[in-house]
Amino acid sequence: MAATPRLVLATHNQGKLRELRELLRGQVPGLDVDTQVVDAGAVGAPDVKETGTTFAENSLLKAREVARHTGLLAIADDSGLAVDVLGGAPGIFSARWSGTHGNDGANLALLLAQLSDIDADHRGAGFVCAAALASPDGSLEVVEHGELRGTLLAAPRGEGGFGYDPILQPLGMDRSCAELAPAEKNAISHRGQAFRALLPHIISALA
Repeated sequence: MAATPRLVLATHNQGKLRELRELLRGQVPGLDVDTQVVDAGAVGAPDVKETGTTFAENSLLKAREVARHTGLLAIADDSGLAVDVLGGAPGIFSARWSGTHGNDGANLALLLAQLSDIDADHRGAGFVCAAALASPDGSLEVVEHGELRGTLLAAPRGEGGFGYDPILQPLGMDRSCAELAPAEKNAISHRGQAFRALLPHIISALA
């Protein structure tokens, strides 16, 4: 018999689900991350419109609604790329920067074209994440943040990760996020930072 889900990640993005499972693996006593940590699609949770104006607002909107709909403890994140010379854009519009939600190739191509005349000294950027945890009854609502600073490359490098990973080179490294092994990326990533900050709250809620 399949294990009963205990924690739902409010996304249909399998890359994010893999990252969360690895971050939680061995961290929560009695939690089988491969069967009890599921995505929204596995439990029929709806797609929640991101109507907030900040990463924190959007993540909490999604966690709150998915928890209410499923009766499960829910985690959501809203993440994006903040480019210094663009005043923090794409920001909350990162996943749909090119006009079509989730078209990574088009988003990358448009951003690189917009920055084509910007030299390396002014290509600073950072991945930003707000991760929210919410209980079905509304008694628990927590938001934590993480940021990974780096420099934007002139062309994509690497096959790993997703989103803008191929063009952000973390500070102090000579590889893009897409060239890092999953464990390396999780150790420094914006999402890893935010999810790790949620860990004590998750452990307490699932105890």
